[in-house]
Amino acid sequence: MTGQRRVIAHVLSNADDHPDVEELYRRASEIDSRISVATVYRTVRLLEEKGILERRDFGGGRARYEASDSGNHYHLIDVDSGRVVEFEDEEPVRLLAELAQRLGFDLVSHRIELFGRRAEPDDRKKSLPENRNKSGS
Repeated sequence: MTGQRRVIAHVLSNADDHPDVEELYRRASEIDSRISVATVYRTVRLLEEKGILERRDFGGGRARYEASDSGNHYHLIDVDSGRVVEFEDEEPVRLLAELAQRLGFDLVSHRIELFGRRAEPDDRKKSLPENRNKSGS
């Protein structure tokens, strides 16, 4: 692995977001100004081929990336800002496993990507269970 690829890998491993290639290039070139955008593209492709990096498509026309070993988590994508919120929750796994079983399958893998828009403060209060009346509305 070349020094420039090490810089790119370092940037990726320290990313707590899901950067696209342009953002990876910006961050890597701050560390080593000799890195070209072509080197970033080649390195990302290589890391993806080796299973080290996963490509994500959260809309917006640009692929974004995260480490393959990032665990069992899900993504909520803000459709207005493009911001990606990661979260963990066991309930979706349980529900998906039950659904697969009802359809005659054993769940072996899953991926959850939710797309949403920030709720207005009044809308959020209405959706909380403790704010609903007994009729469920």
